[in-house]
Formats: sequence, structure tokens, C-alpha cells
Amino acid sequence: MYMNFWYPVCLSAELTAAAPTRARILGLSFVAFRAAGGEAHVLADTCVHRGGALGRGKIVNGHLACPYHGWQFDGAGRCVHIPSLGAEGPIPARAKVDSYPVLERYGIVFAFLGDLPEAERTPLYTVPEYDQPDWRPGLVVFEVDTYFERSIENGLDPVHNEFVHDLQGNIQFRPDRMSVTTDEWSSTVFVKMDPPKKGTTQLEALRNDDNPEHFSASSGHYGANALITRISLSKANVFVQYFFEQPMDDSHTRIFFLNMRNCMLEEKNDARMLQINMAVAEEDIRVITRLNPIRTPEASRSELLMVGDEGVGLYRKHLKEWEERGWHLDLAALREKAGDVAYAIPSPGRRLSKNWVLDAVPVVTGSF
Repeated sequence: MYMNFWYPVCLSAELTAAAPTRARILGLSFVAFRAAGGEAHVLADTCVHRGGALGRGKIVNGHLACPYHGWQFDGAGRCVHIPSLGAEGPIPARAKVDSYPVLERYGIVFAFLGDLPEAERTPLYTVPEYDQPDWRPGLVVFEVDTYFERSIENGLDPVHNEFVHDLQGNIQFRPDRMSVTTDEWSSTVFVKMDPPKKGTTQLEALRNDDNPEHFSASSGHYGANALITRISLSKANVFVQYFFEQPMDDSHTRIFFLNMRNCMLEEKNDARMLQINMAVAEEDIRVITRLNPIRTPEASRSELLMVGDEGVGLYRKHLKEWEERGWHLDLAALREKAGDVAYAIPSPGRRLSKNWVLDAVPVVTGSF
């Protein structure tokens, strides 16, 4: 798991001014809440007084109040009131928790979980189709009992489609129809395949009469935890799917799945599209939740990558680069110290001030 990326925390609709919302991300606990002005904030979910879970508290005058002793924190993570000290009691400088940059996009609350200054952060991925009149969004959230890297790699793998999905042998992978591109933050696999025969597959149900002889698809990762898949059946039948993944821990992932389509734009088609998308997702889930090992092997020799695995290989190369930057969380240390140490992902505030109570999460360097 990697810090210094944008992670989905919750749906915007879930976050109200009435109560905070908790989330488990990167093996740690976070709390999101809305301040009096409606802006969303995300903090580390541990009170620095005696370890209370802030997310189990309540909102008081736009501040987050710990359920244990009532300490109140603002959106910047600063304690602004300690009831036991009275109204004028001095607040210690160390009475603060990590607060993370937040953006609300596409009906999702995202937090940048890391300490990079704004100029050095990867931008949140832009969905160009969103809010366009000729595109319709569909958003669903579901959990998968797998490590997020396995989920991302599944999307980067064009070979599995004819074996995992209900294609009945009609779509076959051909290496000569595949190309791969890569840059600093992403890698994308492009494939061109023969369309399925009529009436045989999930994809056939989405076709219309103006399909070209061939249709194409692409799938790429952006950063550590976003997957973008584009399926073009024709100019009038395009589906772009965004999977913003929330690694809950090293064996559970929550996926915020945003599907954009430029066809069947009427609301009455939403349920049908959701059914088709989730039927395909379930086919993937049945496989990736039974992989051995659960997590991506640390040594490249532990899996034999072949033609068609180029996207997976480039994703792992990116992860290695981010590990060398010190962004890879030490999962073994987290498990070993669980229950004994309260860790936090270091926030940008740690570059501006010292004397933090919560320990910064341990990170590793090494090689795959």
C-alpha cells in the first residue's frame, strides 16, 4: 500500500453536517466530517489525548468532538477546545491530528493521504465526460476481499477476458493487436478485437447497427489505485469506466466504480447498465478473490509474466519507483505493532511544524 496518492474516502451524499463518517484506508482509520460551512475534511481518526476514536464522536459547532473526553478539533486538525480546561484554558501546541487535503469530485470525497506539498502531488484524475450533456454517469460502491494491487492488475490484463468473462470464445487476445503506453504516473494497454457474434455475450447486448468491423478497448492505471477502462463498440456506443480503489487493508478493497456512457442516456436504462456492469465485475471477483498468494509477490521470480502481461509489468515498475521514494507502507511492521502503536499517514502539516503525538506510519524500501 502506498501513501502520497488521492484515495476515495466516502460518497459525498454520505457526508452530512450531522455526524462524521469513518473509513479504513491503507490499514489505518480516518474520519471525514463537514464543517459549519459545508466543506469536507478528513483527519486521522485517533485523538491524541487518550486514543479515542474521533469518528465515533459528534459535530459540535462545526468541530469534531472526541467521544471520550470531548476534545474538539477543527478541519485543520487543531484542537480548539478542551472541556476540562474550561472556556479559556490554553491549548497545548501538540494537541493536533493530521489533516489531509480534500477534493469532492464525481460524487466522491477524495483525500490526499500523504505529506507532499501541493506542487509535488499527483493531480486527482480528471473524468472529462463528467457533466457533459451527451454522457450519463452511474456510480456504485462495492467491497472485494482481495488486495487492491490484484484488482488493478486484473484490469491491466487483456488476456483474461476470453476465459473469465461470458464471451463464449468469441473474443480472443492477439498480441499483434495490442500496444502499450506509459508515462510518469500511468500505463495503458490498448487492444483491438473482433466483436462477439450476435446474441452471445454481455457486450452484444450493448451493440447497435453502426458498429465497425472491429471494436477496441483500453485499460490503464493512474497512480497506485485508479483504473480506467474504455470500451468502444462504435462512436455512438462508448463506455468509460473509472475504478477509484480504496485499499482498506492488505486483503480488502472498497471500489468506487464510476461508469460513463454516451448511449442509452435515459434514466430508465440505469438499472440495466448497473446489472450488466456488476455481472462482469462478479466474474472478475470470483477469480481475484481466490488468487494465491493474496498479495502481489514481492519477488518478480515468484510469478512467470508472459506476452500480454506488459501492462502488469509496467504497473509493478511504477510501484517500485514509488517504493524507492519512500511511499510504500511497511505492512509487516504495521501488523507487528497493531494494538501497541497508533500510527498516522504523515500529512502536509508535518512539513510545517513538529511535535506530533501520533507516530508516522513505517515505510519500506527494497526491491520486488
